[in-house]
Amino acid sequence: MMTIDAAARALAAGTTTAARLVEDALARISDPAGEGARAFVAVQAEAARAAAGAMDALRRVGRAPGPYAGIPISIKDLFDQAGVTTRAGSVARRDAPPAAATAPAIARLERAGFVVLGRTNMVEFAFSGTGLNPHHGTPRAPHDRATGRAPGGSSSGAAVAVADGMGLGAIGSDTGGSCRVPAALCGIAGFKPTARRVPLAGAFPLSSTLDSIGPLAPSAACCAVLDAVMAGEEDASPPPAAALDGLRLGVPSATYLFDGVAPPVTAAFQRALRRLEAAGARLIDVALPEIAEIPAANATGGFAAAEAWALHRDLIGRARDLYDPLILARIERGAAMSAADLIALMAERARIIAATAPRTAPFDAIVAPTCPLTPPAIAELAAAEAFNRVNLLLLRNTAVANFLDRCSISLPCHAEGEEPVGLMLTGEHGGDRRLLAVARAVEAVLTDRPGE
Repeated sequence: MMTIDAAARALAAGTTTAARLVEDALARISDPAGEGARAFVAVQAEAARAAAGAMDALRRVGRAPGPYAGIPISIKDLFDQAGVTTRAGSVARRDAPPAAATAPAIARLERAGFVVLGRTNMVEFAFSGTGLNPHHGTPRAPHDRATGRAPGGSSSGAAVAVADGMGLGAIGSDTGGSCRVPAALCGIAGFKPTARRVPLAGAFPLSSTLDSIGPLAPSAACCAVLDAVMAGEEDASPPPAAALDGLRLGVPSATYLFDGVAPPVTAAFQRALRRLEAAGARLIDVALPEIAEIPAANATGGFAAAEAWALHRDLIGRARDLYDPLILARIERGAAMSAADLIALMAERARIIAATAPRTAPFDAIVAPTCPLTPPAIAELAAAEAFNRVNLLLLRNTAVANFLDRCSISLPCHAEGEEPVGLMLTGEHGGDRRLLAVARAVEAVLTDRPGE
């Protein structure tokens, strides 16, 4: 996969053009043998070609808005674009009025010259980690397409688009793992920033408490570029890789993060740890007992159910039959939560965050498998029982960072030809750039090449 920095260098050297990059991506999207028809719910080819032409013209006269001008990306179907109806992966919102303005995070990317190819498929209203969508079809994960494997969600189309070269990056959202889970199941990088880092305005919410906006891309450095632009930083270049020698990586002990992990995940994760240790990283067991208290804190339904119900109850009253029944059941769980339940959950979250902070402070990152499973077969998830069981497993590890309001990234750690496995690094609240520097160093070891 071409990285964003490699494309930027080629654009600067004149060995490629924005038009060429966009046409290549559009060709992959429209390939009838590919996943484009399921990965995208709307392809904005005419606008993308016009934007690419404008970026090439500006670059020729030395007026390109930045080094990444002309690089094609996609955006998840929950981001507002002026004049476009934000459907959020659903048909229940198909008659909603078009957005009056583009989401600030997307507008910042466009001002930097990134070219939006279109809107990617997602789990309805972003409320699942499986990637299934009965309305628009489910894009198949790159691994074992003959069987049809789930891509992970909720940013399913985003991950498949990047993995298949339909753009050099994708913008998703992450409420409990929706960037990192599909990244892990599709063999790419996915970054969840500290929630307040990127503005949430213009992104259709799932949980205003837990939502964050993050990139999916070929590498940690690509994620760093997209994250910096969306966060409004003046310098969008990725941070240099951290020095690996002496890096302190905490490996949680006696927590549920390692319960029931599938053998291929265990094998790839343990191999990755051995390689990191051989390269000079210090792997240190760390007790994080409060993490095991998160499921009990969420027992009445959690923030996502409560906040989704508050948002959706009127629409459900008007268009209940248009909802995916599996998602509807998750939203309606919030109807049973009381104000007291929500207040108690807020207090428990604050307590767990405060108790965990000093335990993780001595470390450069906490490391764990992103998901305990490899991509499940789509056909096996049709029944509600199987769907709910697999969904909870896929999101179990990633949801910790959202609950703690941390930054977190998934990097592929499997060998070529193996089932995809993600290695998850979680940093401190607000420590996003440091975590991305650490991720670049770790990625270089896992891939046997310098991070890009």
